[in-house]
Parts: sequence; structure tokens; C-alpha cells
Amino acid sequence: MTPELSKAWELFEAGDPQESMHTLRRAAEELASEEIAPLVAELAAGAGFTDLAEASTALAARPANAERLYVFGYACVERGIPALAVPALRAALRLTLAPPSTPERTGLFRRRSTPRPESRLTPRRVLLELVTSLEQVERHADALALLRAHDSLMADWPDRYLTVYNALMAGRIDTARQVFDGLSEPEGVWVEPGRRVGRMLDRAAALPPTGSRDLRGWHCVLTGGLLLTLSPHGFDQGMTGRWAYLQDDFDSCRHGLERLRTVLDATGRRPASVGLLPDRGSRALGLAAARLLGVPASPYRPGTPDVLVVAYDLTACDPETVHALTERAEGELLFEHATCWTETPGASADVCTLLVQTVTAPWEPRLRLSEDGRAEQAEPDDRSAEELAEAILAADPTPAEGDGQTPDDPDPVLAAFAARAAGLWADGPRARIRSAGPVASGRFA
Repeated sequence: MTPELSKAWELFEAGDPQESMHTLRRAAEELASEEIAPLVAELAAGAGFTDLAEASTALAARPANAERLYVFGYACVERGIPALAVPALRAALRLTLAPPSTPERTGLFRRRSTPRPESRLTPRRVLLELVTSLEQVERHADALALLRAHDSLMADWPDRYLTVYNALMAGRIDTARQVFDGLSEPEGVWVEPGRRVGRMLDRAAALPPTGSRDLRGWHCVLTGGLLLTLSPHGFDQGMTGRWAYLQDDFDSCRHGLERLRTVLDATGRRPASVGLLPDRGSRALGLAAARLLGVPASPYRPGTPDVLVVAYDLTACDPETVHALTERAEGELLFEHATCWTETPGASADVCTLLVQTVTAPWEPRLRLSEDGRAEQAEPDDRSAEELAEAILAADPTPAEGDGQTPDDPDPVLAAFAARAAGLWADGPRARIRSAGPVASGRFA
């Protein structure tokens, strides 16, 4: 038993199944699937995941079996632990690609062949599930290499479409364009995904990112949205413009609205009204935006033309409302202040102030230092949305200085980028993009 697996068992037996699973996930590439299967069965049973528990038990009873490896990997993907699926599915792919064993000789010239049972498990089926698991852990370069190596197994849809998608997410625009141009016309459910990657390629051609740290450029290519600010902390230490954790403040909200106004001016967009979402934070920010832009505000109604819909954090909004925002009315714009980049919202905003993994809004309970230097939880700000809007408007819009590592990003730079993007901006459905794309940033486990 490896040290990692031994540690995972110890954690499980000590009553900490969550950390036991984290240990397995972190060491997944060093652990054989059949070796971890008994522990995964115990963890799955404790969580009520009967399908995964049964698949794990079956794999432990018969290792090195392609079908059981596949079923185990599939169940891991379904239960949100794709890191454990990758080694199992990779092993299943090797087995399904292996030539049949040589029949046993039984005489001078005769061979006795033991017929293999019919299996519906094909290399292509395993390949596509393996690509899915790699996508979910954002190993797009690995997924792309796998797809290119096994292109002879593949059809255009969805197989080579996945090659295009993973090439884009890995920053390989030339490869994505080459494969996309060779695809046949999509049909049925693949029409919109085909259009989606086509729009990404059009944006990449019009606004080519300058490298693997061009966060605004890649954000625009992948989501179609305009990123207003870059984090002023830790750019060279791996954050590359994103936040891992942020205790937000009213100054940041006001600065975001000012940068939004810069983008609207640069693109020539003039919203006729502001659409207010029902949660208190979004309503407060929307009321402040309406005052700043000099337009009326009213509760958001899907289908309203030329409306600017304002959200503080879409992941905190009603899911049905967010789903409605995937389709845009004529002239509609969606602005989100704090966009989660690790668990992305169901609709990609047309404009967002910042990208963050975990955010504490200015009105939420927050940590602060007491007079004697101890960390303590401050009381929430219980003021109404209208009062919070006044606080946002009264705040200082000057950006935070930071540590000096982040590239200079004055208003003219943002305005120039927005003007170049205007022709391809706010077009098509607001598809959810689950991946962070080619720009890597530090994150919490």
C-alpha cells in the first residue's frame, strides 16, 4: 500500500471521509484504480452513492477488466470526482485498444480459440468518457493530445468538436481553427455548440490574445465578455489577474461601475434602463448603476430590449433567473460585479468587474482585526438595498494600488480593447464556460 493510500485509509477510519477523499484526489495519478477501489466503495457507501459503491466493489473483485474500469470511471465522473476517473478510464482505453490474445495451440496445425464475450464497450466510447473527465479537471492539453493521437477512432460530432474545444481551452488557436474548418455541418443538439466554438474562433482572430497571461484577452475569446479589472495582487506569484479570496468593499463596487461606463462609452452602447435582480446585493448595485448612468431602474423582466441587467454575483441569484439570462433580448447587456471563475455561473456576463473564487460582499459578515490584533467576525450590514446604493455612490472610485506586479491597466487601455471588441461583443447566447481556459491562476483546493 502506498503512503498516500495508507494515509487516506487512516483519515477514513479516523472519521474524516472528506479529507480522505481529498487525499485520494490529490494522489490519483500515482494510485492504481483497483487499489483504491475498496476505500472508494466505503466512502461512496457512506455518502449514499450506491452506483459508485457497486462499481468500486466490482472493480476490486476483478481488476484489469476494461468494462469494470469504465463503469468505475463513469461513476466517478457522475459523482463529481473526475480526478479518480482519469487513471481508470486510461487503463480501460489501453485494454480496449489491445489486440486479442493469441489462441492456444492444441496440435501441430490446430488452434483452440476461446471466444470472447460480446462487449458494447468500444475504444471510442472509452475515449470520449476519458476526455470528459480530463475536461472536468481542466487538463485540456492532455485531452487534446489524446484526441489527436486517436483521431482515426473519431467522428466529427462530437468527437472532433471536442478537439476544437480543448484546443481553444489549451490556448492552441491554430489547431482549433484547422480542425474546425474541416468539420462537417453539425445537426441536432450539436448545432449550437458548433456555433459557440465558431464565435470563439472569430473573436480569437479579431482580438488575438498576447500570451498565456493575457487574462482579459482569453476571457473575451472564451466567454465573449469584457473583463474590467485585474487583481492588483500576486500577478507574478500565479494569480495572473484573478482573485482567490476577496473581502470586497464599496470602493471596488464604485470603481467597477466607473469602468462599466468606460466600456459603454467605448462601444457606443446606451442602455435605456437598468434591470434589477431581486437579491439585495444586485438590487443595490443596480440602483447605483441607474443613478450613475442617468436611466430608470425597474425589476428585470426577460425580453426587455436595451436593458442593462445588473448582478453583484450571479451564483447567489435565483437559478431560474440566471437560466433566463442565457438568452438575450435585443440590445440587452448583462453586467456582473464579482464573477466566480472556479464554479462559473450559468450565464456568462457581457461585462464583469473581477474574477474571484470566493468573495465576501461589502454587506456580508467579514473578518476584521480587533484592537488587540485578533481576527474577529464583524456584524453584517443590514441596511436596505437603497441605502447600500447610496454607500456605493459615495465611495471612492480610485483603484487599489496593490503590490505593483500587475500590468498597468488605465481607462484608455480598457477603452481601446472594448472598442476593438465592439463588433463581436454581446452576440449570441450567454453560454456557460466551465473552464478557466489557458490562463492558469492559483486557487483553493
